[in-house]
Amino acid sequence: MTESVSCVRFQVSGRVQGVGFRYAAMQEATRIGVSGWVKNLSNGDVELVVCSDDQQLAQLESWLQQGPRFAQVSKVEREPSSELVVGEFEIR
Repeated sequence: MTESVSCVRFQVSGRVQGVGFRYAAMQEATRIGVSGWVKNLSNGDVELVVCSDDQQLAQLESWLQQGPRFAQVSKVEREPSSELVVGEFEIR
């Protein structure tokens, strides 16, 4: 049985840098079992590209709405991504 894999780009805004967001996102993504990466953007946002099935993507998106303890997420944008990422989730 093969499940359909989708890739999504998330951009998370708010107080998301300097609060361990990337590390916590990597831990959560690994726990859920998705592939992809996360990085800080120069405008203060955090960007993720994540590939998995729809249920796991929804789980991660739900977590992104809150983020780690000291984050204050104001917005999570989601759009399809043509970048296919396989393997472990990483911080860039």
